[in-house]
Amino acid sequence: MYKTYLLLGSNMGNSQQQLTIAVKSIAQQIGNVIRQSNLYATAAWGNPDQPDFLNQVIIVETKLTALQTIESILNIEKKMGRVRTTKNAPRIIDIDILFFNKEIIATKHLTVPHPQIENRRFVLVPLNELSPNFIHPVSHKTIHRLLNDCADTLNVKKF
Repeated sequence: MYKTYLLLGSNMGNSQQQLTIAVKSIAQQIGNVIRQSNLYATAAWGNPDQPDFLNQVIIVETKLTALQTIESILNIEKKMGRVRTTKNAPRIIDIDILFFNKEIIATKHLTVPHPQIENRRFVLVPLNELSPNFIHPVSHKTIHRLLNDCADTLNVKKF
């Protein structure tokens, strides 16, 4: 059994409903959702000229490998209506693998841990809620420390 941390985000349509649908789809297709953070509202990162995002981190136990997990994630996003256009564009759903056990993976289709974790408060705040003492396998810092050291100034507030 593997443990993966996933970040969910939405800023199109009813974002709260999109996150609920995504969690249910993940539970059906990837594995048991064992923990969920609160929902957090955040201004769009990288492209502020769009609606705010709702974000959430979930922890999932799965029998799938990391590559099988990302394939399932892409299928879920597609079924929910995600269309990939430009980088940092508005999206109905976005699901990222943050961590997969404590593995370090670098392939053409997948990089784990997610390379931007320590630069994004909208990732670190819900991660810190769930696992403040989890140690990032590359930086060897706890999530709590990464959050305290994060230079990102975007406001992340509980929804």
